[in-house]
Amino acid sequence: MDAGLIKPFEVTKKPLEPARYMEYVTHPGAGAVTLFAGTVREWTNGKRTMHLEYEAYEPMAEKKLAEIGSEIEEKWPNSRVAIVHRIGALAISDIAVVIAVSSPHRKAAYEANEYAIEQIKRVVPIWKKEIWEDGEEWIGDQAYKPGGEQY
Repeated sequence: MDAGLIKPFEVTKKPLEPARYMEYVTHPGAGAVTLFAGTVREWTNGKRTMHLEYEAYEPMAEKKLAEIGSEIEEKWPNSRVAIVHRIGALAISDIAVVIAVSSPHRKAAYEANEYAIEQIKRVVPIWKKEIWEDGEEWIGDQAYKPGGEQY
């Protein structure tokens, strides 16, 4: 795959294609590739979700995704990473986030992938609104709120 055709750290409104990111991170030194696709689930804590809406402070979110990628490449040498998060309205079963990590060994690929999703939830200014049958609520604990203003 031509590296110019994919942006490895991106926030987008377009549907996500996990295979593209898996192909992007695959290289001759990789003995393992992990691919995580976070999807919209219908039931959370006994509440039926109708759909989700994601918002992001896009320039900062992409910067933070790239920082997470750099941290992974430093902590797990010879790894390659791609992280993309979708924003906008997402239906049940839509893919919200894709994390692809390749490394020489499987343990590092698994660890790095898990590290990425935990860091995304912790530091990336992306917010999720859950819309249920009987209400809605913004979910997230990052230091920024929708619109990019700091708390």
